[in-house]
Amino acid sequence: MSFGFWRRKRVFALFLIAFIIFMFLSSSMVGRLLYPIQYKDEILLNGDKYGLDPFLIAAIIRVESNFKVDIESKKGAFGLMQLMPDTSDWIVEMGRFSSTHKENLHNPTVSIQLGSWYLSWLHKQYKGNTVAAIAGYNAGQGNVNRWLQNQEWDGTLEKVNSIPFGETRHYIQRVLYYYNKYHKLYAEEWGVSPKMQRSIGQAP
Repeated sequence: MSFGFWRRKRVFALFLIAFIIFMFLSSSMVGRLLYPIQYKDEILLNGDKYGLDPFLIAAIIRVESNFKVDIESKKGAFGLMQLMPDTSDWIVEMGRFSSTHKENLHNPTVSIQLGSWYLSWLHKQYKGNTVAAIAGYNAGQGNVNRWLQNQEWDGTLEKVNSIPFGETRHYIQRVLYYYNKYHKLYAEEWGVSPKMQRSIGQAP
């Protein structure tokens, strides 16, 4: 092969290496590629409406559906925030939403609104304890109440390993992982004060 061919190949390789180095040096750029957030406007709107950290909503969505709209679990949960039919019926009734919401759980706007309302309701029930609210979103309020009342779990992040359900323990850890990632990567861009990040497990 000609010298010119190898020269062009070497130049291309140098450009590729430079690009890779640039990408890794720009950790926030890489982070946003690895941890994208969809439905920003809906998340911010409902975070503001229901007094929630928007990155908590985003983290729940990531763990529940990975931002996939037309998804249904084996248990029958629907949509971005994976609400069970009976839970969504209860939310619609308690939150006084339109009855049409029940038929539109695959609609991202509806799913985020109902899921955010429910997450806010759980947060109030547990007096600002975000870990307990996350546990309730996964395992149901009845289970969490029983664990707390029977002193099987004290509601703190430090004692999360005492939660009887392995799925819920793992769920909490995953939600908090994404929650912290999103705060680090998007707080400035979204105009969310870093001070808004809650001390997880404690009242705000």
